[in-house]
Amino acid sequence: MTPLTTVNLLRALFVVFASFVGAAVGPDLFRSQWRGAGAGMICGLVVVLADRLLKGVTLRTFSSATFGLLMGLFFSWLLLSSDILRHASEDVQWIVGLVVYCTFGYLGMMLAIRSGRDEFSLIIPYVRFRQSAAQDLPLIVDSNILIDGRLERLRKTGFVGSGLIVPRFVLEELQLLADSGDSLRRERGRRALNLLEEMREHDPSCVSVHESTHDPGTKVDARLVQLAQLLGARLLTNDSNLCKIARLQNIVALNLNELSEALRPQLASGDELELALVKEGKEPHQAVGYLPDGTMVVVNHARARLGETATVHISSVVHTTAGRLFFGELKKL
Repeated sequence: MTPLTTVNLLRALFVVFASFVGAAVGPDLFRSQWRGAGAGMICGLVVVLADRLLKGVTLRTFSSATFGLLMGLFFSWLLLSSDILRHASEDVQWIVGLVVYCTFGYLGMMLAIRSGRDEFSLIIPYVRFRQSAAQDLPLIVDSNILIDGRLERLRKTGFVGSGLIVPRFVLEELQLLADSGDSLRRERGRRALNLLEEMREHDPSCVSVHESTHDPGTKVDARLVQLAQLLGARLLTNDSNLCKIARLQNIVALNLNELSEALRPQLASGDELELALVKEGKEPHQAVGYLPDGTMVVVNHARARLGETATVHISSVVHTTAGRLFFGELKKL
């Protein structure tokens, strides 16, 4: 059973429970068991509707709003305790008191929700909340990073310090790819789904699916940014444009391609390295080897050493549209 089905089942059970409670008290309150059941059902539906409207509200937001409401009510009590309305009639005092409590309560909640945790130390001296490190934030992944295939190897290294969140709309996007009539797109979608399945088999807690209710007409990139803002999470992708958009909105965005580029060996002309010669080059005398990141190294006059590991002296570096290409010579003994 999917989490969404479970949630809907619990909602239905709650409405049925509210109907039974209404039927039980109906004869006393409404002089009719059926009227009581109807009133209970309406109350249950109202609660379910409020639950759906509050779906984007996190426990942190709720606790902040509660604290702000208490502060607003406290200041309202201080204001009304000054007897500023002592000459007014009881009806006026009641109406003004209601307006003051509602106004200060609302302002207190809004200010608390918009405030950061460190700002509470200004109100409560000597009490500070622990600052969450960036690596402790949830990590949302998009379809590109799942299709890429390097995510599982990255997670095993320990550099991904938190569980991964896969939005429901990303899974739907991958399912569309896996069912595509185009063989290339179908293979990409199936590879991503297989990767998620393998990760869940090795560690069921490493991947969680977030049930998102964003507007289906919104583009996937915009939904990812909205979800990251809602959850206070980081975004893991290899889409440079998505990273730029997220960072402009103060979201921590991690680009796997940027990480790969930063970890490339910093070879230069004159360097030496041990290289496995695995294939023939374009020219009859050339052999080709690859660095750990996949960068090609063409070694001149090395055809005879094909299949061996040789010491190579880097002679030149060529920058192409596909990346860097190294040329080398066998080290003379």
